[in-house]
Amino acid sequence: MTPHVIIVGGGFGGLSAARHLRGADVRVTLIDKRNYHLFRPMLYQVATGLLSADEISGPLRSILSHQRNVDVLLDEVTGISPNQRRVHLKHRDLAYDFLILATGIQYNYFGHDDWRGFAPGLESLDDADVIRTKVLLAFEWAEALAAAHQGQIEEIRRLLTFALVGAGTVGVEMASTLAEMSHMALARDFRHIDPRTARILLYEAAPRVLPTYPEELSRKAQRHLESLGVEVLTNARVTNVDADGIVVGGQKIPAGTVLWGAGVVASPAALWVGAETDKFGKVMVDPDLSVRDHPEIFVIGDTAHVVAPARNLFGIKSPEPMLLPGVAQPAIQEGKYVAEIIRRRVAGRERPKPFWYWDKGDLAIVGRTYAVADLRFIRFAGLAAWFVWASVHIYFLIGFANRLFVLLQWGFDFLTKRRRVRVLTEESPASENVIDPAA
Repeated sequence: MTPHVIIVGGGFGGLSAARHLRGADVRVTLIDKRNYHLFRPMLYQVATGLLSADEISGPLRSILSHQRNVDVLLDEVTGISPNQRRVHLKHRDLAYDFLILATGIQYNYFGHDDWRGFAPGLESLDDADVIRTKVLLAFEWAEALAAAHQGQIEEIRRLLTFALVGAGTVGVEMASTLAEMSHMALARDFRHIDPRTARILLYEAAPRVLPTYPEELSRKAQRHLESLGVEVLTNARVTNVDADGIVVGGQKIPAGTVLWGAGVVASPAALWVGAETDKFGKVMVDPDLSVRDHPEIFVIGDTAHVVAPARNLFGIKSPEPMLLPGVAQPAIQEGKYVAEIIRRRVAGRERPKPFWYWDKGDLAIVGRTYAVADLRFIRFAGLAAWFVWASVHIYFLIGFANRLFVLLQWGFDFLTKRRRVRVLTEESPASENVIDPAA
């Protein structure tokens, strides 16, 4: 019978593997608990109203509709029996010949999962909707309080305080965008409050923002954040989160909106297959990205701890292997590599050489026309880095239509300094967490 390949996860890694199995003599089943592929690097723009959800996502069935050997299954994996080669889903089991785990990561609340309800992370389109609603409602309720002349100055100040926990890429992106949103997009929309008085607080437990970037780029990013009005606090560990705000260094910080981006932990894939993990729960894989003692199981993307040889943009080999970061490019390349291994094994051909990574550098946006870029052989910041960031992200969007819409929307935002996606539905998902001014 035709070998059956099961791919768990429709993110960058899983989708890359599925696409590169096109035309192979295998049956592919792609399983995901969501029916869409999400371009997560732009998710913060949905959370702040710049882009709509359909501009950074696409239905998996539609993306793979022309690939005859792929089935897409909307379901959730509950476990795996490696010895029996079976994947357990909520309502049935599936047998496999090859298994690719690309299940991604989730935010780590360090044993305080009860904080999740007060400080959502940015993982999915639903999270983006929740965050956008919380942000917009904070301004609306502050306006209502001020219009009612109830004299609740402290409560208005709390509502207009936004605390972001974690100054990695997502935290920096969100902080800079919220600052620009309050100073530009919303500046003239209210009559009783001044959105420009909103406080954007960015907390980082490490000594600097963007701790995985070179120190010089971290300094430049922090200076630009501060020029936007963001209050950056480093060496500041959050010890509690509740409905009223956060606690940092024993001090209570009242905040109407708290957003979480302080750390990530891998999915339970390692538990499913009984594999060795690193301290973040990522699976330790062999040089061909397979699980030790299970050459038919591959782990890629954020789920895998991969140390591999690397080459820079010009193909120059790095002197030492590198630990691959949890970003899109490693996942895409790993998916392609694993697909090639499976194609060769099915065809009885020689296996490819061990995986190596084409390192295209790291990019982080810090505002509407400012970014930092570490291309390994050169580091720079400012408008030039922003153009590189924009070009790379536009290129990797799914489909020409998405690229065109995003490009047009960015141009509109650049000229008008406004946000288009700001409509609140009657049943707003975050409204229960905001105090009613009439109460």
